[in-house]
Amino acid sequence: MTLTGKTIVVGITGGIAAYKMAETVRLLVAAGATVRVILTRAAEEFVTPLTFQALSGNPVSRHTFDLTEESQIGHIRLAEEADAVLIAPATANVVAKLAAGLADDLLTTVVLATRAPVLVAPAMNVHMYENPIVAENVTRLTGLGRIVLEPDVGFLACGYEGAGRLPEPAILVEEVAAVLGAKDLSGCRVLITAGPTWEALDPVRHIANRSSGRMGYALARVARRRGADVTLVTGPTTLAPPRGVEVLRVTAAREMEEAVTRRAAAADVVVMAAAVGDYRPAEPSARKIKRTRSELSLRLVRNPDILAKLATLPGARLLVGFAAETNDVVAHARRKLQAKGVHLMVANDVTAPGAGFDVETNIVTLIERSGRVDRLEKMSKEEVAGIILDRVRDLRRAQRPAAVAARRVRRRR
Repeated sequence: MTLTGKTIVVGITGGIAAYKMAETVRLLVAAGATVRVILTRAAEEFVTPLTFQALSGNPVSRHTFDLTEESQIGHIRLAEEADAVLIAPATANVVAKLAAGLADDLLTTVVLATRAPVLVAPAMNVHMYENPIVAENVTRLTGLGRIVLEPDVGFLACGYEGAGRLPEPAILVEEVAAVLGAKDLSGCRVLITAGPTWEALDPVRHIANRSSGRMGYALARVARRRGADVTLVTGPTTLAPPRGVEVLRVTAAREMEEAVTRRAAAADVVVMAAAVGDYRPAEPSARKIKRTRSELSLRLVRNPDILAKLATLPGARLLVGFAAETNDVVAHARRKLQAKGVHLMVANDVTAPGAGFDVETNIVTLIERSGRVDRLEKMSKEEVAGIILDRVRDLRRAQRPAAVAARRVRRRR
């Protein structure tokens, strides 16, 4: 992800989870953002200004009536510079003040003065979070247009377990990126598959492949940032589910086929990034297969070709396929594109360093129906996802005039 050119004002209030904000600020800076930190008086009981000055590379703002800041009308300057304001952790006290429109310190004053989106991440004891007054204040914040990030559920510093944990820093940064992302896929319903499929040999063993799901998950994150309504159908992976995305978990190829076919009718775009197994055991054993002195032979049968099936379904959805190859990459991908009737094929050589399974980078070639071929250099999978979705956006725009013309012809008839 990139936040280059964006200024993020981070407001830290007085909760134990304030320690997580050091890593959050570091990640925002690593993503290219300019970060301006505001500490409330209570926050300074948990963290120090020096920490955030060192991590952000900017002075930390603390008090409304600091003469240096106020000589520049400090709260107005911060409010106008902000592309987004992130308040985390947001205590019950600051949630109440924001809901009531109070401005009794620098942070709440900046919030009232800014026109930037404001993200509020409540973090507190579970019983405080469930208190009807806090719930009402959270609802009011949402109604006022603030973006409230639901807390995680888990063990809390107070010893209780439940809702109230501040989300991890990477999630906070992801939410900022989602708010600031270009919304060029707004209203677009995108169905994405990811990961491997597992085909059972017996209750203990299965046939699988080395896909980690990283490429499909990156596509889901980036599509969501760009405003798409995303559904992710994923095979078994160890990856955390992307925020703001509907996730359907499957295991075998036929389960993925059923899930994708059921959701395809509502999709504008389908991106088949999953590494679906081509074959499955014809007769999986109901019990664990024991080792004997003789050799073991397996009879495999073909799995359904999900991508080819999608091309035969009614509807005008745009189809993107993936071709993981080990030789003659472009030739194989072109044949696959024609045979399966897709609009865009993403091909890669999984034997190339930095382009195989379970790595953070990829090297792909994009092949369109028109014959256009573009080979990308090695880059992160999120960067690859961004370029793929750029192409999806452009192909959809090109389809619209043709679809309008077709409707006009039908009306004349």
